Amino acid sequence: MKKGLTLQFVPYNEIGKLDSNSKIKKILKVVKDNKIVLLEGKLKSEEEAMLIQRTMEQIDRNFKGIEIATIEGKDEKDFIAVLKKNLARALLGDKFGLTIIGPASIVKEIKKDPNKIELFTNK
Repeated sequence: MKKGLTLQFVPYNEIGKLDSNSKIKKILKVVKDNKIVLLEGKLKSEEEAMLIQRTMEQIDRNFKGIEIATIEGKDEKDFIAVLKKNLARALLGDKFGLTIIGPASIVKEIKKDPNKIELFTNK
């Protein structure tokens, strides 16, 4: 039987109103089911730190940890493009961007550059 790679999209409206603890629990539940989370938006820096801390506390024989990357678009040098990006960030807040979180047992590495993201798997 073939095993597939499962990506689960979590829209911002599903987690945006949750408190930090609830967000972390929801994300870890999905990741511990060996799924890669595609989170619309990004976590606050303290939430990301909390996610990493909780992950470290739960590492065991079956759960090896997580890989995480956030993409906010490419870095712009043009004044107008920077202005647009800052305006979008001001209006959208944490909804601006995409966060990818996956179990370390599946995700070997996540590389990002301004134009693409590469997710390398162990399987």
